[in-house]
Amino acid sequence: MLSHYKTKGILAFAVAGLALTATSTSAQGVTSDEARAIARDSYIYGYPLVENYRIQYAYSVDKGGAEYKGPFNTLVNIARLYTPEDKAIQTPNSDTPYSMLSADLRKEPLVLTVPKIEESRYFSLQFIDSYTFNFHYAGSRTTGNGGGTYLLAGPNWSGETPEGVDEVIRSETNFNFVIYRTQLMGPDDMDNVKAVQAGYKVEPLSEFLGQPSSTEAAAALQKPNVLPSRVTIDHPVTQALDPISQNEERTDPKFFEILDLTLKFGPAPDEEKDLRARMAKLGIGTDAGFQANSLSPEILKAVQAGMADAWDAYDKFVKEEIETGKVTSADLFGTRKKIDGNWMYRMAAVILGIYGNSPEEAFYPALRTDTNGNPMTGSNAYTITFPKDQLPPVNAFWSVTMYDLPQSLLVANPINRYLINSPMLPDLQTSADGSLTIYVQHESPGKDKESNWLPAPEGDFWMAMRLYWPNDAALDGSWKAPGAVKVN
Repeated sequence: MLSHYKTKGILAFAVAGLALTATSTSAQGVTSDEARAIARDSYIYGYPLVENYRIQYAYSVDKGGAEYKGPFNTLVNIARLYTPEDKAIQTPNSDTPYSMLSADLRKEPLVLTVPKIEESRYFSLQFIDSYTFNFHYAGSRTTGNGGGTYLLAGPNWSGETPEGVDEVIRSETNFNFVIYRTQLMGPDDMDNVKAVQAGYKVEPLSEFLGQPSSTEAAAALQKPNVLPSRVTIDHPVTQALDPISQNEERTDPKFFEILDLTLKFGPAPDEEKDLRARMAKLGIGTDAGFQANSLSPEILKAVQAGMADAWDAYDKFVKEEIETGKVTSADLFGTRKKIDGNWMYRMAAVILGIYGNSPEEAFYPALRTDTNGNPMTGSNAYTITFPKDQLPPVNAFWSVTMYDLPQSLLVANPINRYLINSPMLPDLQTSADGSLTIYVQHESPGKDKESNWLPAPEGDFWMAMRLYWPNDAALDGSWKAPGAVKVN
């Protein structure tokens, strides 16, 4: 374990006020079969936490990395659409310019201010905790476009709602991710999006209230419900444990060391007590922590076998539940209450599209096979046809985005088009019967059809539809997404 940790980092948790569970030694008295089963279940449960850690590290810690966005507690506006060069997360959205906030709430809450936005422009703030649950929303659907001020607080804050704050939003973890999406109406609309983004504001509560300066912070800490001034707090990952790559996450036992760390970002929920007790048998979530180098060769082998079992279980779940349509994106994303301990749902949600919206905010019909049930590849051509008056039913807008496999990243192509969406409708051609056909293939379908061309890679791919603020017809199943038809 010490080979992965910096000495300073071990001490950091003693002063960070993070929740710890009872001390335990690593994997004492555990049989190989039990260790394998615990590792499997811990992996399925923990994959979202480890992936979230990797992404937040890339976005807000690794200053020299290609994916670095900005430090914690600083809103970063990205006034562009995502491209194939953005590789940190799977299935990136290229519909809406993002603003992103990596929130560290250990010291004090943050105050998020949203300006008044024209009614015709969709926007949303998606609040995601360290478990990857969508625990709250603000925006066009939930709070309207009239502007507002929101206080985001961690699990240990007990203050009262300050004057000037419209709503207090509480998270069960100290580290959170807030994703702002601002609709782009067309290629000439980016300056307007920048103007909206300039109105988004994030500040510590002490700054919002004009409370004590840093020299008075210690005294302020002694007063109930009085917040200290703004101070710089290093995120534990800058001092403790580097992430591992997605490929390494599949087989490297260091996965469980990172999981062990992330469990200390908030108190253990009551509904996870039994699971946490099982994980503690391997040292996960304890003071001693998971220590791969302290395991016997037999137990270490069993742990790695459990990791492989988790991926086998995931592959089976995709084949039997997702590809058959029994489980859709509407089932996979949402609050803790909605997921209700179904950790495979949460793992699948992260693999298929981490930080996906809850279905009432955005619905994601996935085109993973053609209408014959076969995987799609760039060596074939396909069409997607929306009959007249059967475009996706939404209050905001819709899109169809191309992703390669197995990475699920955007696909580079000669016309730099990664999706087709409803703002493009004026430039798309419709058939004589009023239907709209999208041509999905690697090579151009010809100049006369290129306006409706969604370029595919040479190899395997899949497509995601996105319905922002969907109507009931999409959510109750009365509207069905069209399939991808293979053409000769």
